[in-house]
This record gives sequence, C-alpha cells and structure tokens, in this order.
Amino acid sequence: MSLRFVTRSIHAYLDYPVAFALMGLPFVLGLGQSNPLALWLSVATGVAAFVLTVLTDHHLGVWRVLPYKFHLAVDLTVGIAFLVAPSLLGFAGLDALFYWLNGAAVVAVISLSAPEQEAMA
Repeated sequence: MSLRFVTRSIHAYLDYPVAFALMGLPFVLGLGQSNPLALWLSVATGVAAFVLTVLTDHHLGVWRVLPYKFHLAVDLTVGIAFLVAPSLLGFAGLDALFYWLNGAAVVAVISLSAPEQEAMA
C-alpha cells in the first residue's frame, strides 16, 4: 500500500475549509503580536487559496481553468514560504507556531498526494 493516499478528490474537499481557516483563524487566535504581517499574510493567503481552488480543474472547482498539478505546485510553494516566514519576517510565539504548523501540514499533504493517473488512449 502506498503512503501517497491524498487523492485529487480528498485534496479538493480540504481546499475550501483551509482557505476559510487561513482567513478567519488569525483573528480568532489574535495573530500579529510579533508582527502585524503575521495576521495579514494568512488572510491574503486564504483569499488567494480560495481563488486558486475556484479556478482549479477538480470536481469542486467552479471555473476549471488551472491544472491540478499547477495547484499542487502553488500549495507546495506556500507551504515552504510558511515554514520560512517566521525567520524571514521576525514572527515569534504563536505567530511563528501558526506558520510552522500550517507550513508543515501543507508540505505533508503535498508529499502524501497520489500521483495523477495518465488517461488511457
């Protein structure tokens, strides 16, 4: 059994709640204590994640214009950016922990994503 079990369908169902969490949790958690950017980076990323999901070619995409592989590449880039953001932007405490945990979760999901199956001719 492969450890790569996150299918396109599972990923699609994760996208919308994650986007809304990135927009709302910073306010709930009071992020921005070490740097106001800690609040707004997550909110902006959540908005971008929502738009990306709406435009992705999977069954929950509304306008399916972006390839799923592109979506995965963007997600991986965001995950890595979240992992380094605390060091680069001077986030500390809960601000840093929020980004490290979210970055690690995104990188893990991408790492566990099942490869796309090629269509049979």
